[in-house]
Amino acid sequence: MRRCFWGGAVALTLFAALLPGGSASAAPGRGAEPPPLERLFDNRAVSDDALPGEADFDGSGASLSARDLTAAGWTPGRTLTVQGARLTWPGRQPGEPDNVRAAGQDVRVRGRGDALAFLVAGTGGDAVGATGTVSYANGSRSSYRLTAPDWRTGPLATKALALPHINTPGGQLTEQARLYVVTVPLVPGREVVSVRLPLASDLHVFALSVRAAAPGWSGSWAAATSGYTAVGPWSDRTVRLVVHTSVGGPRVRLRFDNTFAAAPVRIGSVTVAVQARGAAARGAPVPLTFQGTAGVEIPAGTQAFSDPLGFAVPADTNLLVSFHLPLSVSAAPVHRLALQRSYVSEPGDHAADASPAAYTSVMTSWPLLTGVDVGGGPGSVVLLGDSITDGDQSTVDANRRWPNVLATRLLNQNVVPRYGVLNQGISANRVVTDRYPGDGVSTDTGGVSALHRFDRDVLAQTSARTAVVFEGVNDVRWGATAAQVIAGLRELADRGHARGLRMLAATVLPCEGETRCTTAVDAERVAVNAWIRSAGVFDGVLDFDGVVCDPAHPARMLPAYDSGDHLHPGDAGLAALAESVDLALLQG
Repeated sequence: MRRCFWGGAVALTLFAALLPGGSASAAPGRGAEPPPLERLFDNRAVSDDALPGEADFDGSGASLSARDLTAAGWTPGRTLTVQGARLTWPGRQPGEPDNVRAAGQDVRVRGRGDALAFLVAGTGGDAVGATGTVSYANGSRSSYRLTAPDWRTGPLATKALALPHINTPGGQLTEQARLYVVTVPLVPGREVVSVRLPLASDLHVFALSVRAAAPGWSGSWAAATSGYTAVGPWSDRTVRLVVHTSVGGPRVRLRFDNTFAAAPVRIGSVTVAVQARGAAARGAPVPLTFQGTAGVEIPAGTQAFSDPLGFAVPADTNLLVSFHLPLSVSAAPVHRLALQRSYVSEPGDHAADASPAAYTSVMTSWPLLTGVDVGGGPGSVVLLGDSITDGDQSTVDANRRWPNVLATRLLNQNVVPRYGVLNQGISANRVVTDRYPGDGVSTDTGGVSALHRFDRDVLAQTSARTAVVFEGVNDVRWGATAAQVIAGLRELADRGHARGLRMLAATVLPCEGETRCTTAVDAERVAVNAWIRSAGVFDGVLDFDGVVCDPAHPARMLPAYDSGDHLHPGDAGLAALAESVDLALLQG
């Protein structure tokens, strides 16, 4: 391969990993079976707004508002799905014990899966963390480190839910309270029987569960939530999204995310069909259900998976996913740069319409829908990137993003498994800095940083086997140093490896000629690439810089690959990136 050379930490508080040697140690002698978490509740976090003194979450009398929780859809005893984990909000009334201060308690937890999920918050003013232990049915143990951000000062970019008020004995404060879902790895294939909580009294645990793995499913299409923006407003409208599959299968399930939201969203009837043309379906759209019902309400900050449906999903094909919004929706989580025309109907539930007649409006973003999974297959490759992965400057409606071309290559070969390809690119995204702040309605759709979205957009993706990190150009263009980007990339590699993922990195493309790509910026880019190539931190390197750079002028892209803005490859350049990938690197 031609390669161009020229010239010469951010720590994430939610990081959790297996401690060295933890997975093989023997468990202590078994005594009485430990109790479930709710029998250990010893702290009152939630108060009625009229009776704030009935709870004291943090030792100073402050507490969460029961009214705010209800408005968010977090009602007592409700099961919430976050990052693919099902967690039950405590079934307690305001003023009753509803969480545990972590003090080394042994808790009954059962199941098999890829991660243990905790619904937590800290109350010490800073992030609080310590180590705990997982015990398995075969007598072995693994160690984990759990870190909970503070409920008043923690990052909004990684929160599961933010509430608008804090109750105090002196009155209600207009200040956000945060709750977090943090996952830690489990030893694959082993059955969990109990968990010993860390010893950290300012770390509060509301719920925990084993996140079940997804055997029998592969991710075929995905989109990362890039922001929470004003939409419509839509009331009694049907949204018909066009999405392009990678792998196919005999069954399908859909994933909807109410990411970053402050209120629930109601989705009515949902159907899936193969696209004929535009908003027209090839055959009658087939309805899906959610726990046996036709629609679903998704609480703020959570997600919903449809029930499995026997539906033959073709590979490398456009699907129509239609869903009715019976209530008014004026803001929603979106993936802005769809590069695909989708449709909004006239008033009414038109999800079952094969005809395009009712779909009179066009949209070019993907709201709410974040995943299409298919039955069978070997799992998925997740591509974490920025606008180049998102497909910016590629041809609209043509599916010529480099992830699409890579998916076609995988389908047309027999050397490695035919993985699904999940495009988690977000235009304007950065490794170490949030563009979208992670809360509230915003016009910025550059997403939270790769560090802050890694758990949701990579680790929680269906049957992820390998991840490719292809980011950094936006960081250096906006003032980040090579050292900061390298620290972020190193952390992503470490976190992926701790979960058993094969981690690959792609070198950063040249961009001379674009306004912000100065000589100083290019020097930082070159330093990042030198580290990616030589550090050995990742399991493999995709040298995309070497693919598209001009050997006679390594700071710029070859004209044949340049879209014209000097930052993004056009269709030919994106195809060249995908064609350059050594497919053997994708298989661990």
